[in-house]
Amino acid sequence: MERQDDFQERRKHLSNLSEDELKAKFWELIGEIVDPIADYAYKHTTPSIERSVLLRMGFSSIEATALVEGVLDRGLIGHGAGHIVYRIAKENNLDIRDAGLALVDGKYWDQAVEIFKGGEQ
Repeated sequence: MERQDDFQERRKHLSNLSEDELKAKFWELIGEIVDPIADYAYKHTTPSIERSVLLRMGFSSIEATALVEGVLDRGLIGHGAGHIVYRIAKENNLDIRDAGLALVDGKYWDQAVEIFKGGEQ
């Protein structure tokens, strides 16, 4: 089976564009493809992404899992687990690791809910 060459037909709408106009058109089309993906990534997260963030913050896999479960149980996943740990550390003048471990131990969750669900962010 031979493919019918229709390149000349498909490129007609671009044939009168200069090199600079073609580059501009290319980046416009790329934006149409990538912008919705970037927007989705900005607005949505997953437990695995949140665990990954916490791992990079220095928590063990077990600690990260416990933190993400705590965040999920309280409906705070949209605020980011790392952000929650950071805010608890900041609010209580703690090291980030100490704040995270305190959350793992069950401390400060009420404060986290107040901060993030109470409108203060």
